[in-house]
Amino acid sequence: MATTSISPTPKLQFFDANGDPLVGGKLYTYAAGTTTPLASYTDSTGVSANTNPIILDSRGEANVWLGAAIYKFALYTSVNVLIWTVDNINGSTFAVNATGTGSQVAFSVVNGFTAIYINGVYQNRNTYTVTTGTVTFSQAPPFTSIIEIVYD
Repeated sequence: MATTSISPTPKLQFFDANGDPLVGGKLYTYAAGTTTPLASYTDSTGVSANTNPIILDSRGEANVWLGAAIYKFALYTSVNVLIWTVDNINGSTFAVNATGTGSQVAFSVVNGFTAIYINGVYQNRNTYTVTTGTVTFSQAPPFTSIIEIVYD
């Protein structure tokens, strides 16, 4: 039997007051409790930042990946009418993925992760060591394996 886990929401979708997709809506991301813009990202790599505001597509959707911070979201219509604001969204519950090379044993991490999976299989703590900013496996994860580091 395959090891599986539930998928995170692959895209966020927003609706207007009539239940229709919020086409062209604007999602602003801020540092919690402020109006200081805080980057969100287009995918799990955290390399490409979204625009701020994020402009929702024709289905009212957007890719929104958060960094390890506490956020405030403000959702507006396409003509800048505020719909809602939600503060203290915890962006530190996320996963960072890497790909095994078959020889690499050390990977950069942000301290505070809660679990590591390789190809969906939980890795016991005795299979790796952790130093500040690095996790080192006792054996290199297999070539093309997906290494998922989960944070809470």
